[in-house]
Order: sequence, then structure tokens, then C-alpha cells
Amino acid sequence: MFQLLYPLVHAIQPFLVPICFVSAWLFVILTVWSLFSTVFEGVGRARQMHQIPCANCQYFTGDYGLKCTVHPSIALSEDAIHCPDYDPAPNLY
Repeated sequence: MFQLLYPLVHAIQPFLVPICFVSAWLFVILTVWSLFSTVFEGVGRARQMHQIPCANCQYFTGDYGLKCTVHPSIALSEDAIHCPDYDPAPNLY
């Protein structure tokens, strides 16, 4: 049975090394690209989350049940980035 495959194996053999070489480097490049894109998306998301001003607002309670006395539905979310009622808390230190 394997004797029938002998000519086919010898015909493909010169192409196996370049195909494996290119496939291995393509895998490495795609893996590195995926890691970099994940890191850049994470940094962008973190920058956006750091724009939420709720923790420094006078109306922020810090309580899980009622986070904000003025806008409890948008407190600590992306909708609170441009909150019209944002009032910086007085600096007590």
C-alpha cells in the first residue's frame, strides 16, 4: 500500500521545508500581532475608563446600592464621562 504513495512523497518532499518554514513564521507573526493588538486595545480602554469622573464628584457616595445621588443609573459608566452635574468634591486634606 505504501509503495503506491512512494512517488507522491518524493514529488512533495522538496516543497515541505519551505512550506513549513513559511507556516511557522506566519504563526509567530500572527501571534505577536494578536498580542500587540490586545495590549493596544486594553490601553485604549483603560484610558477611556480613567476619564470617568465619578470618584472625584461631590455627589458620589461610594455605596454599592446608591453610587450617585443625582444620576444613579449612569454612575461609574461611560455615560458619566460628560456628566452635566459633575461637581468636584472639596479637598479635605
